[in-house]
Amino acid sequence: MQFKSIHTKIALAFSCLILCTTVILSYSAYRLSTAAVTDTSLEYTKQLIDQVDKNIQTYIGNMESIATLSLSNTDLKRYLALNNPNESDGKQLANQISSYFHTIVASRNDIASILFAGSNGALVSERTGSEFKPFSELVAQEWYAKASKGSGDVTISSSHVQHLYQDEYKWVVSISKQMPNPLPGAASGVLLVDLNYNVINDLCNQIQLGQRGYVFILDQAGDLIFHPQQQLIYSGLKFEDIPTLMQAKEGTYHTQETEPNKIYTVSTTSFGWKIVGVTYAGDLIGNKKEMQLTSLMWGGIALIIALAISILLSITLTRPIKQLEVHMKQVEKGNFDIRVDVEGSNEISKLSRTFNLMIAKIKELMNQALEDQESKRISELKALQAQIQPHFLYNTLDSIIWMAEMEKVDEVVTMTSALSKLLRSSISKGEELIPIAVELQHIQNYLTIQNIRYRNKFTYAIEVDSDLLSSSILKIILQPLVENAIYHGMKHLPERGHIRITGRRSGGMIELKVIDNGVGMSEEQLRGLTLKNRQTESGKGFGLHNVNHRIQLYFGELYGLQFESELEEGTTVTVRIPDIPPNESQSEK
Repeated sequence: MQFKSIHTKIALAFSCLILCTTVILSYSAYRLSTAAVTDTSLEYTKQLIDQVDKNIQTYIGNMESIATLSLSNTDLKRYLALNNPNESDGKQLANQISSYFHTIVASRNDIASILFAGSNGALVSERTGSEFKPFSELVAQEWYAKASKGSGDVTISSSHVQHLYQDEYKWVVSISKQMPNPLPGAASGVLLVDLNYNVINDLCNQIQLGQRGYVFILDQAGDLIFHPQQQLIYSGLKFEDIPTLMQAKEGTYHTQETEPNKIYTVSTTSFGWKIVGVTYAGDLIGNKKEMQLTSLMWGGIALIIALAISILLSITLTRPIKQLEVHMKQVEKGNFDIRVDVEGSNEISKLSRTFNLMIAKIKELMNQALEDQESKRISELKALQAQIQPHFLYNTLDSIIWMAEMEKVDEVVTMTSALSKLLRSSISKGEELIPIAVELQHIQNYLTIQNIRYRNKFTYAIEVDSDLLSSSILKIILQPLVENAIYHGMKHLPERGHIRITGRRSGGMIELKVIDNGVGMSEEQLRGLTLKNRQTESGKGFGLHNVNHRIQLYFGELYGLQFESELEEGTTVTVRIPDIPPNESQSEK
């Protein structure tokens, strides 16, 4: 009840308004701050990845320069030109070339080895005492085969284990290049420069991308050159979205397939490697919790202030309304002599003045409304309770005349007597509720007339429980139902039909049924039955719509008519009315 008062609603409205505004502003500020921090962090990450890209390209460029410089060595060209490099001249040149290669390797810690292999059997490296693998195995390796097909272009391999010397396995990235050979048919050779893998490893590991971020490298084919958890990738315990990255251009990409907060930053080298930085959204905002707590704190302070101001304002604004409420409760209890003291000229004073005028009129309006409603109800019932249509009287009288002319005295007497009783029951006393026994007697007279008129076209039976006969029912309810059964059910039957009227108690109410074995109706005709009777009721007795409307107008929406029908099987109309004992119907009168 406390939350239904107007001052509480005003206080809550003000509080909710300020709270929503504070929450929206705080959330917007938080989102903008986190977005700005995230963008800055991603831009910084992109700069780091670009720097790694430049460093790797510098390393690879240096290796290419060393390879080009080494291939231009005069001794190396002479060595390749020998028919038998294993002779004394070849060995002397090999020593000179090996010394030259050794000088290059000693001056750089990023070069693991330099090796030259010629198609004439020439084989020399920066080492003089190491034992090579067999020449046939060396020239069968991938670096030699690719360089031989490269027409002098530099070939860069992915990271791999290099096996050039007996019992020696090094993890390297290889650069190989074929020696330019302008003379057709002359011997050719390939120079191999192995880049120490630790250089790439150190270069990538020194990049810090938050608490969990890292850098990895892919070659042109999508194979891993470097990854800090490479063994987990190969074993399937960790996954990177490599197909997407191979299709991606340079930029930043969010992925949902592996981890929702993972962000890829991609940079592509001039020779096709992709440098990929991996960051996590949670790592980009280090003070995320602090920002959230600050937003919540200021929101709470704003809410407390809003509640205090709202309560004060609501009490001030609603005090006159509460006074008016007290007077209105007196009126609610039936005291229409009360008046509200009017003070000032604001809206509440105008409302109080209007209230005084209202309660002055309310007695008169209530009494008048009750009288008008009662008159309206009686008028509607009487209008709906239309009299028997003239054409029924004409047809009945015509039938009596015809039977008199045919000297059918018994039928004339029976029909005249039934018509007399029918007219008497329809106009007698004007009661709205009559005993069911009287209504059944009215139906008996009506069926007698119609059966004679239609020359025994149908038979009928009335099977109503005797304990229902004293209960009350609206006058002339069953006649339209029987009329409908005759005109629409029996009239078109090739053989004699049958109408049965039953009655029983069910579920605290009375159910009367008019059952015929006539032509019946389709589902579509059944759905449109009420509308059809509304439209054509001028020629069909009271009309089923009027019967249903009279019942519901008098007893309520729970009662009325229900229809069941099947083609060639007949129709059943059920009348549901409350079970009203005779003493109650008399008191209602």
